[in-house]
Amino acid sequence: MKHTRKDLLDIFVIGFALFSMFFGAGNVIFPPYLGLGCGKQWFLGFVCYYLADIGLALLALFAILRQGGPEGITRRLGKVPAAILMSAIVLCIGPMLAIPRTAATTYEMSLAPLVSGFSPVLFSALFFLLILFLCVRESAVVDIVGKILTPALLIGLLVLIIKGVLDPIGPVPDRVLVDNVPFTGIEAGYQTMDVLAAMVFGIIVLKSARSKGHDGKSMFRVVAGAGVVAGAALLVVYLGLTYLGVTMSRFFDLSVLRTFLVVAIVRNLMGYAGIVLFSVVVALACVTTAVALVSSAAGYFSTLSGGRLRYSWLAAAICLFSAVVSCIGLDQIVSIASPVLSIVYPPTLVLIFLSFFDRHIRSDWVFRMAALGALLTSLLTTAADFGASLPFLARLPLAEFGFGWVLPAVVCGFIGALIERKKV
Repeated sequence: MKHTRKDLLDIFVIGFALFSMFFGAGNVIFPPYLGLGCGKQWFLGFVCYYLADIGLALLALFAILRQGGPEGITRRLGKVPAAILMSAIVLCIGPMLAIPRTAATTYEMSLAPLVSGFSPVLFSALFFLLILFLCVRESAVVDIVGKILTPALLIGLLVLIIKGVLDPIGPVPDRVLVDNVPFTGIEAGYQTMDVLAAMVFGIIVLKSARSKGHDGKSMFRVVAGAGVVAGAALLVVYLGLTYLGVTMSRFFDLSVLRTFLVVAIVRNLMGYAGIVLFSVVVALACVTTAVALVSSAAGYFSTLSGGRLRYSWLAAAICLFSAVVSCIGLDQIVSIASPVLSIVYPPTLVLIFLSFFDRHIRSDWVFRMAALGALLTSLLTTAADFGASLPFLARLPLAEFGFGWVLPAVVCGFIGALIERKKV
């Protein structure tokens, strides 16, 4: 009985930590804008968003748990390609893009609305000193995030959501501003790129569970339970934020900036005090995400180096590099991130899906060719987004939902199976 209570405690601590890792400032912005666009069909849009975002992210987490770590998902590519792909994922959801974005977001959405003239360079330095302090003891990261920061984050969000539900800003409109509600929801979830984040967070979650004495079936039970807790908490928060966006439909159309929409919601519901609360919520969301990303990235590269690079040194280097990049501003970081992540995401998702059937797929060439097909298609799609004339890409099945790479991945996977048969 005592062991069961300990398991439950660990499930909730790790689950709340996982919630706060996923719930970055970008996740605050997407759901209200989605609700605004979907209007009376907001719940359908929300379901599509949730499945494409957290649904796929939890799928990645379960794949990591099943394989014993993120490296188990990429290993069938071969040692060098697997290391390259995983390093690219960690760099993207780490010091190159996502970590600097947390500092830039905190400055622009938490500090700037309240304090004018504060130096962004000084703020970035102070922000990453705090992150380094929280990350310097690797084994304590999940406990710090799960026991201290997440409850404060959840309370702030729930106060805002409950106020908006009990006293709505406006009625649910009859209009729908988007042409395709399911596509809009899927696209919003896809753009969060939380699947890549799950590949990084899996490192710290598994390590935390092991440090608490879990292994084998106990490990599976605790991590799976934590995933359910995080998914349920995100369900409540995303649902509430999407509804708040719907209630603003009489004031705005889709030309409104996402950040301005969220600030307007807060101001209408809670006035200046709400703006202060929102600033704290965004800051907590960014801090918890940054803590998770710095710790995971430092842990990964320390392991990759065989322990030659110490975790503490890497954490300090990542914080320093991220502080420099964050000074270019949020809009610039987001514009750089979109095409880079769009290239890395498809082959990663292919490998996650195939990892559930790895015992039935003997040929490594299936994994290699399927990932290659997804990668090449995503490269061509990104080139088309920058003006290259490639009209055939729009004719691919599921292209309108952002999944045009699925058919090429399937075809190339079959080619990989044929290559193995020909060898035999």
